[in-house]
Amino acid sequence: MIRFGLCCVFKAAPIKFRRTTAAHQSKFDRPRQLENLAALCRENARSLRQALLFCRDHGIGDFRINSQILPLKTHPELGYGLSDLPEGDAIVREFTKCGDFCRQHHIRTTFHPDQFILLSSLRPDVTEKSLADLVYQAEAAKWVGADVINIHGGGAYGDKPAALKRLATEIEKLPDAVRARLTLENDDRTYTPADLLPVCRDLEIPLVYDVHHHRCLPDGISVEKTTTAALETWPREPLFHVSSPLNGWTGKNPAPHHDYINAADFPDCWKHLDITVEIEAKAKELAIFKLQKDLAKG
Repeated sequence: MIRFGLCCVFKAAPIKFRRTTAAHQSKFDRPRQLENLAALCRENARSLRQALLFCRDHGIGDFRINSQILPLKTHPELGYGLSDLPEGDAIVREFTKCGDFCRQHHIRTTFHPDQFILLSSLRPDVTEKSLADLVYQAEAAKWVGADVINIHGGGAYGDKPAALKRLATEIEKLPDAVRARLTLENDDRTYTPADLLPVCRDLEIPLVYDVHHHRCLPDGISVEKTTTAALETWPREPLFHVSSPLNGWTGKNPAPHHDYINAADFPDCWKHLDITVEIEAKAKELAIFKLQKDLAKG
């Protein structure tokens, strides 16, 4: 059975997550900053509960949590620990309740950090900041019971084998809380499934197979064979991604995502698998509802 996944935000449902900027918070002294940030974290925990309720009530079995659920958490000047925030323990309890709700209703949660998470970078400072973000998201993942922190391979920097070696080296050094949840995803510019599968096998890291990216950046291996190879990397329920091109497959650039999913873009070989498929479409929950109906029609 396919578990469909909703990514981060809603199109029509009145559920919002709050953000802020460093520039705005820099207007305040530190105590006021921490009060502001605590209020945002508390509100986002409540919004997450609303999001999970929506998923339960609408047959959506997976929710990807925005990586800024705790705004500015790892900012070099404004970052904080939950113990720094007023009533930080209560905020953690709100997130933990979300995890309890997920377990009760069999809802999966995942994280997909922003693209600046680069474990293959040539710059130690970039790698260090990436690690800080991964540790933060592993902390939040523990509260809510998320089993995936999904990242891309990063850049090739003119030498793909060397970059993959750096990636593997950094993965091996990750804390257990990150490593246990880490997954790799093929992208539409640099790393195909064929590039990443050897790393996944060697390090026992699951591959999140993005079929849209694979179609944009093919490697000569079929969707069917890649699906089988990706499934073999998962010791738990596999997670895949699907989307459709905004301008069609004959357009100049098929990479940008459409508002909805063309049912023809959903691989036939996925239809009878027990997997999670996150729907990367701009219409969000509306795209999931439409795809469910279209697939039901055959």
